Amino acid sequence: MSLTHTNDEGKASMVDVGDKNVTRREARAEGFVVMKAETLALVADNGLKKGDVLAVARIAGIQAAKQCGNLIPLCHPLMLSFIGVEFELEPEQNRIRIETCCRLSGKTGVEMEALAAASVAALTIYDMCKAVDKDMCIEGVRVLEKSGGKGGHYKAE
Repeated sequence: MSLTHTNDEGKASMVDVGDKNVTRREARAEGFVVMKAETLALVADNGLKKGDVLAVARIAGIQAAKQCGNLIPLCHPLMLSFIGVEFELEPEQNRIRIETCCRLSGKTGVEMEALAAASVAALTIYDMCKAVDKDMCIEGVRVLEKSGGKGGHYKAE
């Protein structure tokens, strides 16, 4: 029996991307942390005891993208050329919007890395604010756009 990425027993294995072409690949993802208005004001004013929430969440998101292959079974470890994590305070909706971007030239996409960055940035915001707001909610984590590879371009509606 030869070992390939598909097998008759339905066992999980890593997909072989060895024959794929190297292309420039990029993915963007987003997520939201909904919180009380008072909590959002503390984040904006850097008034939480744990420190600068958004700076720490940015570093956490970057680390998550870099470690995605270690966190998610069967996810390829990738040599990312760019990881961006940005935040937008949306006081009219009492939330923080997180947008991430991951990029590389490689044989497999970077959607999981962008999603991991958004998710861990959101979790970090939650962790740093939970002492003052137990009712926070993480929502709307999704891929916004991806490009490159055989699948081509995708943009969320």
